[in-house]
Amino acid sequence: MTSYKIASIPADGIGPEVISAGIEVLQAVCARNPDHDLSFTHFDWGSDYYKQHGVMMPEDGLATLKGFDAIYFGAVGAPDVPDHITLWGLRLPICQGFDQYANVRPTRIIPGIESPLRHADVGDLDWVIVRENSEGEYSGHGGRAHKGMPEEVGTEVAIFTRAGVTRIMRYAFSLAQSRPRKFLTVVTKSNAQRHGMVMWDEIAEDVSAEFPDVTWDKMLVDAMTVRMTLDPKSLDTIVATNLHADILSDLAGALAGSIGVAPTANIDPENRFPSMFEPIHGSAFDITGKGIANPVATFWTGAQMLEHLGLRDEAQRLMVAVEQVCQQGIMTPDVGGTATTAEVTAAVVAAIRGANS
Repeated sequence: MTSYKIASIPADGIGPEVISAGIEVLQAVCARNPDHDLSFTHFDWGSDYYKQHGVMMPEDGLATLKGFDAIYFGAVGAPDVPDHITLWGLRLPICQGFDQYANVRPTRIIPGIESPLRHADVGDLDWVIVRENSEGEYSGHGGRAHKGMPEEVGTEVAIFTRAGVTRIMRYAFSLAQSRPRKFLTVVTKSNAQRHGMVMWDEIAEDVSAEFPDVTWDKMLVDAMTVRMTLDPKSLDTIVATNLHADILSDLAGALAGSIGVAPTANIDPENRFPSMFEPIHGSAFDITGKGIANPVATFWTGAQMLEHLGLRDEAQRLMVAVEQVCQQGIMTPDVGGTATTAEVTAAVVAAIRGANS
């Protein structure tokens, strides 16, 4: 038997609700194969931990996590803790500390979930957005001077390195190469950002020569929002900077029906460190404790985790079960259903157990 050690960090808001549901379906799908076992170790890090200890996670948090095969993450953010503390205190130190430089966000319309796009149907929107996850606009460089004075200044420095841009371009081109259409769109803003983004464009051109079977085009980020909305079929694999992809992937989730179904994987492609898998919907304190949080994004990112671990059959079986349940109309209110988190979870578990081997 191969045992995989997973660190579970439910964190804030609806995070504990959806991670609990995700663990239930992951264990159900892996139980069908006696050769695989997932063991979860839970960590209570997050905003409540911060209120008790003054930090979002212990000083040796990364050293503790390093021994795991993957990290299953819920959501971070609380109304009574500043956002920059929650984000820079937990999620970003994990992403940057483990050099999870490829943030991968698949998007498609799941059967049973209605897209707000007119006439859009299953198959019309099938994208993977690759987000540069280690530098760019979220490098954390800059500062503030003369605080509180009329002449106060704040700087936020976007950093683009040749090494960082080259490796995310290679990852994106390789991912596009593995998909049926072999087509990549490189998102840019080099008309206005004439240094880092011009280098971004140049490196995309250089890397493209390594993938002659991949067709690619380039799109300004503002025009990209129009293309995603009006011509979704024209897109397949997409690569963008840390900030641009952060925004575009939320739009993608909304166009697919709800960010409640949108997953993400923070990948270290070289497997030097554990990769982290999380839904992108956030902590959603407005529905915390109501039992109606949508667990589909957490299931989907769990499938991403299984695939990353090499359990591709289990990942596919899980997603088939999710699609069956949604198509049957067993969904939470954010996507037009009336089911609770527990009811959706139970239905997915039942579909997994009833699936043909």
